[in-house]
Amino acid sequence: MILSASRRTDIPNYYSDWFLNRIKEGVVYVRNPMNPCQVGRINLSPQVVDCIVFWTKNPKPMMERLEELSAYKYYFQFTLTGYGRDMECNVPHKKEKMIPIFQKLSEQVGRNRVIWRYDPILFNKTYTPEYHLRAFEQIADALKGYTNQCVISFVDEYTKNRRSLREIGWYEPKKDVLGEVSGEIGRIAAERGIKVGSCAENMDLSPWGIGHNCCIDKGLIEEITGYEIKAGKDRNQRNACGCIESVEIGAYNTCKNGCRYCYANYSQESVRKNCGMYDVNSPLLCGRITQEDMVYDRKVKSLAEGQISFTL
Repeated sequence: MILSASRRTDIPNYYSDWFLNRIKEGVVYVRNPMNPCQVGRINLSPQVVDCIVFWTKNPKPMMERLEELSAYKYYFQFTLTGYGRDMECNVPHKKEKMIPIFQKLSEQVGRNRVIWRYDPILFNKTYTPEYHLRAFEQIADALKGYTNQCVISFVDEYTKNRRSLREIGWYEPKKDVLGEVSGEIGRIAAERGIKVGSCAENMDLSPWGIGHNCCIDKGLIEEITGYEIKAGKDRNQRNACGCIESVEIGAYNTCKNGCRYCYANYSQESVRKNCGMYDVNSPLLCGRITQEDMVYDRKVKSLAEGQISFTL
């Protein structure tokens, strides 16, 4: 099993104590967002978890406790962009805080296990193509030697973020502009020893030298674990997503980063309500088990060849 922690919220930043308690207890509960009364009970033993993929804008709260994950393999998807507090309201200053944290994490776990995400890329009067290229180059200079790979994507409009995108004056450039920006990003990164790939982009960026990326990457996971992984495409993700199957343990409407482009939070009121239910000792993130809930043991297994299914 590949554990995704998490596409839905920033677990390393805000819920690392909860997560490490779940690792210690060996079990986590996850509510089905499509059927809220259905709660999966998931075994987290090292015999079942092949690799953990962390998604974060600030892993600092977790970094001093990584030794508690010594029985597990893992890597980080670390989002580091050129946006200010007008876009990423609760993310610390990039140059003063986040770049040094990225560098320190890379030194701690290895550059191959820290993937730099410069995404999503959005455009308005402030964040122009020229702005993004300047910001990307400055960050790339600082991350040279600290990562092997960068992931980019262009912001997508959903029902959940449509209003917010309109409020910030987002516009979608023509495809040739997107291609030219991508190609220049690829050139800047390559000069610093960093390979760029796209994340779930329907647009073919290969004419500009950018291939499709797999954020939950079979090849990287096999490199980290040291064994072959038997896994198919994640059918729960968009068609353009190249990720292999994983088990998601996060919850929507729980991320406190406050990003204006976010698709995982429906409203700040929902975030406040859910965060008010946070209990570091609960098996469920930002929630409680009720009498109406149906809890079941989700069958999970190692994806190494020849493994069998496990329950608790």
